[in-house]
Amino acid sequence: MGKIKVLIIGGTGYLGKRLVDASLKLGHETYVLHRPEIGVDIEKVQMLLSFKGRGVKLVPGSFSDYRSLVDAVKLVDVVVCAISGVHIRSHHILLQLKLVDAIKEAGNVMRFLPSEFGTDPATMANAMEPGRVSFDDKMVVRRAIEDAGIPHTYVSANCFAGYFLGGLCQPGKILPSTDSVVLLGDGDKKAIYVDEDDIAMYTMKSIDDPRTLNKTLYLRPPKNILSQLEVVGIWEKLIGKDLQKSSISAQDFLASMKEQNYAEQVGLTHYYHVCYEGCLANFEIGENGVEASELYPDIKYVMVEEYMRRYL
Repeated sequence: MGKIKVLIIGGTGYLGKRLVDASLKLGHETYVLHRPEIGVDIEKVQMLLSFKGRGVKLVPGSFSDYRSLVDAVKLVDVVVCAISGVHIRSHHILLQLKLVDAIKEAGNVMRFLPSEFGTDPATMANAMEPGRVSFDDKMVVRRAIEDAGIPHTYVSANCFAGYFLGGLCQPGKILPSTDSVVLLGDGDKKAIYVDEDDIAMYTMKSIDDPRTLNKTLYLRPPKNILSQLEVVGIWEKLIGKDLQKSSISAQDFLASMKEQNYAEQVGLTHYYHVCYEGCLANFEIGENGVEASELYPDIKYVMVEEYMRRYL
């Protein structure tokens, strides 16, 4: 394939802006959907203008205007969606059903990457309420994509490093303490931590790769598959001291969840599955999946110790 035309939806978001950057670095002809009703959100406007200055084509469009979606996707070969699926911010996953309809109507899109980027929802059929809503909604979108016969790639990026490593895998913390840490259970369940810029680069490398067509791309950089205790140990080595450690049992963690609002409970349910059950690393990748660091060994991913040095 020659120069790829790619539309990024949610391009001013936490991951979206990194997807735009990776797309430009890879030489793709990059389009970003922007909402005409952006109002006076000056930071987003300035970000869009900075994209434009780097060669990005800004396309007006909105989920509230179906025709604008159809017109936007007609411009490109690939659509990557990064709208929020995090309840503590905003949960818009099912809006993508409109995008699926638009892609089907347009008929020209060669690959669609919906907004997933976390735990593979296909592995979470037994997830607890209320957190399972995130996985259920993503599966609704997947079924719509597949029923429409749209070529696709799903990206399972596991733990965003900024959210998990920064807080030593403790919910509600994004800066590491130099004094103490609360272990979730024994702190021994393996999880997978990926730098957000690496998530974006792996994602954009996959958009025209025949090996990822109609498959799930799992981001499992092997040196970043670590337990909470191992993450804490790396931080202790960096700061040259041992942290005071306490722990919270699974039973007490679940009990404390009930005191939180709905959005917080959704996020804490995800933490439970990751840190008490080890849901990210307790299965083998099957025939419908491929692993990113094996496909793209040229990407020198950021390892956990290197990532955590920024907090010193």
